[in-house]
Order: sequence, then structure tokens, then C-alpha cells
Amino acid sequence: MNKDVNSEIEMIVETGAEPEQMASVVSEKDAAAETADLSKQSEKPAMALKRIKESTSEDEERPVGTLTLKQILGGDYLFALVRHHVVLIIFVVFFFVFYIGVRYQCEQDVLEINQLEKDLVDAKYRALSSSSNLTELCRQSNVLRVLHENQDTLLHLSDQPPYIIEVPED
Repeated sequence: MNKDVNSEIEMIVETGAEPEQMASVVSEKDAAAETADLSKQSEKPAMALKRIKESTSEDEERPVGTLTLKQILGGDYLFALVRHHVVLIIFVVFFFVFYIGVRYQCEQDVLEINQLEKDLVDAKYRALSSSSNLTELCRQSNVLRVLHENQDTLLHLSDQPPYIIEVPED
């Protein structure tokens, strides 16, 4: 540090600066040096106090080699593990519940789709059956047979072929 002050004094002398400027530079350097010395001295007790607090802290975990069977069976190790990872555990539990819920809903949807497909097939068969019954009832022979059984009409089959009337277009 004295080398820095001496080099700055030499620069001031070479440039032809006033003695007052030289004194101010020297006093500023001395003040900075005294501040640095004081901060180093005040840091020593603070560092020692910090080290003592770290070594006597109750929150500190013991190394794995110092765990005893009583501590493991008593749950101390498990409690410490859970305490340090509680956010992760909650996150994982949330996703498990979400996964189970989505899977249950998916299974319910698949069952509903299968039931609706069965209903659709049944409805198609009923529609086909109804259509075939309607076609059977609408046949000319069937209509005539029903009318003759009821003796409700004078309709009969024609003996003559139908006539085609042609109309000229003008």
C-alpha cells in the first residue's frame, strides 16, 4: 500500500501539483488503509461468532455415519428427510391424485362409449327390422289380401295390361 502512495506522490511531483494536493492524496490513502484495517479487525469476531453458531446449530443434520438404530427407528431420519423435501412430496402427491382422477374419468368415458355403441347397434337392428316389416306390409299382394279378408273393397286385379298414353310435346 505504501508503494501505491509513493507512486502517486511521484506522479504529483512530476506533474507539478501543489503540496496541498499531495497532502490530500496521502490523507485519503491513509484513511482508506485505516478503514480496511478496522473492517478486517471487526470481521474476525463476526466470523468467529458465525463459526460458533454454525457448529452449535440444532437444525444441522448429523452425518449419516453418526445415525444410530434408535434414531432411525424413532423416525428422526425420516422426519428430517420429509421436512427438507415437503414441497416436493406435496407436488408428487398432487400429481398422483391428478393421475388417478384422470385415469378414473377415462375409464368411465370408455365404459359409457361402449354402452352407447351397444345401444346404437341395437337401434340399427330395430330400424332394419321395422323397415323390413313395413316393406312386407306395403306389398300389393299383402294389401289386396288384407282388403279381401275384411271384405271392405271392390278392388281387384286388372286383366288388361296398362295403356301407355303418349302426349306430343308442342
